Amino acid sequence: MRLVAPISAPEDIPVLARAGADEFYCGLAPREWQARFGRSTLNRRMSGNLQSFEDLARTIALAHELGKRVSVAFNAQSYSADRWNDLLAMLDRVAASGADAVIVGDLGLLAALYERRLPVRLHLSSVASCHNAQTAELAADLGAARVILPRHVTLGEMRRICRSMPALEFEAFVLNDGCVFEEGSCHTLHLPGPLGGPICLQRFHHEYHRSDGEALRESELERLQSNDEAWEKWLWYMFSCGFTVTAEGLPHGPCGLCAIPQLAAAGVAAVKIAGREGPLERRLKSVEMTRAVLERSAGAGKREAAAFARGLRGKPELCQSGFMCYYREVSPGCD
Repeated sequence: MRLVAPISAPEDIPVLARAGADEFYCGLAPREWQARFGRSTLNRRMSGNLQSFEDLARTIALAHELGKRVSVAFNAQSYSADRWNDLLAMLDRVAASGADAVIVGDLGLLAALYERRLPVRLHLSSVASCHNAQTAELAADLGAARVILPRHVTLGEMRRICRSMPALEFEAFVLNDGCVFEEGSCHTLHLPGPLGGPICLQRFHHEYHRSDGEALRESELERLQSNDEAWEKWLWYMFSCGFTVTAEGLPHGPCGLCAIPQLAAAGVAAVKIAGREGPLERRLKSVEMTRAVLERSAGAGKREAAAFARGLRGKPELCQSGFMCYYREVSPGCD
């Protein structure tokens, strides 16, 4: 299995390559595009993007010197007509820069690039919400060489999708960045805190009332409070346990490391670390963790590999909770 790591600057390439990354992906938001259209119109990240074609060319050169691939994300859910020609021109420049693939979230753009015979591989983004074999088949018909499966696809669903399309590559998430909603159905952006932040973290004031107008009983209030507390706890896990790390710098948060043997058995070709806007140290530790589990999985049974993955952070209670898991079918004690 290939390990796909996020970058936000050319200098990240040698650091993450030494740690064991096989491929890299990045966003691109040239300053001239930002001046005309803003930052939020090319991909799903407001930050963590390369700022120029010069940065992109340097990134690709560094990666290719090390025998690594680079994919560039153009995974906005849609693009308005007034930006279409500029977008296609930009993608021509990306291809001319030597990028190995582009990550596309809009099926219309995927079809246009296939018809254009853009000389790069086309990867369908998780934002396109491929939840079944029929969507994967459509992606392949439109020229996709790889499909990045959404976070909420189960291992069983992955097996069925991968087996239905053996000629198509599939990629799955293994670390960082949970999503409270289905990303492909969420038409919001992760805005900076002063501008409201993610919609899933907005704190609205609310009150509970009975539909019959009667006063809420104490037992009902206790159950409602318990439900609210459980929601807050789940949000904490989804948002990387408050973005905390171990003493060694290993990140907490959404994780599928213990499922790597099952992902490989299902036919997944690559595992993806999310969070290209995060600090380099966080991404470095994520690559190190994933590489360690991949290497252990190659020579061990799935039970041993899962135990190794769960022991990396030294916080068994986080895994035991089940809240941090991408793939809850592989829960502790149920291998």
